[in-house]
Amino acid sequence: MMQNNKFIRQFLVVCIALLALASGCEVQEDFTYKPSGVDGKLGVTAWEFIQTSSDFEQLRTAIIRTGLQNLYQDEERTFIVPNNNAFSTYLQNSGYGSIDDIPLPILRNMLRYHVVRERIIFTDPDIVRDRPLPYETENGQLMYLSRNNNYVGLINQGTSRQWEIRTSNLEPTNGVMHAVDFIVYFSAPAIDNSTETTLDRDTIYPLHDSFVAGDSPGELYGNTNYGANPLLRPKYASPTGNSAYDRVAYLMFDLEDFEKPGIVVDMQLRLAVSFTTGDGYTLDLYKAANNNWTESTITFNNAPGRAGDRISYVTTSKVDAFNFDITDFYKNESPSGRVSFTVESGAAPAGNKTDDLASKEHATLAPPMIIATLATNQNELVVETNEQATVSNGGSVVINTDLLEIAGADAGDIIYTVETAPLKGWLIRGADIIGQGGEFTQADLQSLSLLYIHDGESSGEDTMVLSARDRTGAEIEDIRVSINIQ
Repeated sequence: MMQNNKFIRQFLVVCIALLALASGCEVQEDFTYKPSGVDGKLGVTAWEFIQTSSDFEQLRTAIIRTGLQNLYQDEERTFIVPNNNAFSTYLQNSGYGSIDDIPLPILRNMLRYHVVRERIIFTDPDIVRDRPLPYETENGQLMYLSRNNNYVGLINQGTSRQWEIRTSNLEPTNGVMHAVDFIVYFSAPAIDNSTETTLDRDTIYPLHDSFVAGDSPGELYGNTNYGANPLLRPKYASPTGNSAYDRVAYLMFDLEDFEKPGIVVDMQLRLAVSFTTGDGYTLDLYKAANNNWTESTITFNNAPGRAGDRISYVTTSKVDAFNFDITDFYKNESPSGRVSFTVESGAAPAGNKTDDLASKEHATLAPPMIIATLATNQNELVVETNEQATVSNGGSVVINTDLLEIAGADAGDIIYTVETAPLKGWLIRGADIIGQGGEFTQADLQSLSLLYIHDGESSGEDTMVLSARDRTGAEIEDIRVSINIQ
């Protein structure tokens, strides 16, 4: 009878916890307040709990497929448990149809990152608000855990990608569980290791700027000039490009106005924002077909059209300025003298949207400008380290600076390109596979963000071939990185 009562109590605790998960309640203990009324103690192992919950069906499938049941059953750990929504989002974003489509070593590595080798509960006084601490996970990378003022747990706070835990402090008999709505991955804190550089800046301003507006029934704007307007007002209303609500901004610059010498490593067209709805549609930048216009004469009916494909774009949001990256345009086309651009609004959600950007006639906001970042000398890149990596069959290894390091520029400026991808495994950063043509930086190597995962089916040696460059144009080719598979 006593055994039956014990089983009933455990079953009821599990049921209550499942109801908390299903309703989105936070099982967040603190020292004075328990919002759910549940102490989070489950009375069963993490694996037993996962098997009883419909919220974790996909996680259960993944654990069975990878054979990691014992990790969730026997070891005392902190388990970050992604729910069904987390897996559905990951599968959609990664192009997989189901859990079975994920390569087994990648899936196994993913799950191992979600298991921390210590017992971490957010009511622990050592877990201080907004102060992430590093903990080793089962895949060998670090996870940074912290909490906010409401004892809500945070994963990788202060890095390039952080997540909020949905339900914290569930306590199976073999550790702690925290449920999340996302598949999480290693994201490193920023490393400030910049050195003194020879970078300089030069800025030019437009010769002419204006916007034009098309006609609509009963309203004739096609021959109206807006060159004296303090605003540039691109707006989208129809795909025909012939509406009063279709407006295009025009800007003309003379690149000969740049005065400082150097190698262009970055070039941005900056437009100050007077007003934007900021609804996440695009503003698209094109080269105009010619420079046969002035701001005092241009109208919708005589304005030049586009020339070529889109150069750059920004996604509208509530910011002070929109910055269009035109570096590749400048390097690929090597324009000189006068060049004209059009700024056009992409299709906006929920009807017509307006963006009011400062023209050079605006009384208080900064005028449009092109800002060039220049290197006064070309760097010299040198391969300092290129060692063979070693990985177990079906395992993973972090590709770090002990294995590969190039000197001669800031780590964030040294960009590797994968010329030949590994054939017996995958190069992984975060949740992404870096294939042929993919890129990563020296900073990724420094921050332990790069993994090689073996496919578990082949032996011998794997090789990837890389090239490297920096923003000054320095290059190194044919960098061969070998991986010994044991």
